Amino acid sequence: MHAHQLPDILNFRQLLFYSMYKFLICMKKVTGIGGVFFKCDDPKKMKEWYAKNLGIESGEYGAAFNWVQDDKVDPTGCTAWNIVDRNTKYFEPSKKDFMINYRVENLVALVEQLKTDGVTIIDEIASYDYGKFVHILDPEGNTIELWEPA
Repeated sequence: MHAHQLPDILNFRQLLFYSMYKFLICMKKVTGIGGVFFKCDDPKKMKEWYAKNLGIESGEYGAAFNWVQDDKVDPTGCTAWNIVDRNTKYFEPSKKDFMINYRVENLVALVEQLKTDGVTIIDEIASYDYGKFVHILDPEGNTIELWEPA
């Protein structure tokens, strides 16, 4: 058999198995930090402190740090940053004062793999014009938000 010919059926099955393994186990899962969110007692005062002392200007939905790559003029993405009221229920069921949002590729496939691996999925995938979101729990009960940008 020449190198350019199709492999025999046994080798083809091995190749298929290896391809599935690489997709499920080795697929790129997290591509970056999509956002950092934390609770505080007085969000307005805290946002003013961050603006004055660290130059982070934020509005109702927080701030965005644009990613600039190489010599490209347009940002290739951004990381959100926001302070929220201590009484928010958005981080539940976690009782922690923070939540990290991770950017991912192919959220649907990742959620299926996480389910197979026994990871707690808090909610269903929600789709918006700016992307898809789902929330999971890590082993210590921290809520993690996964986001596949649109």
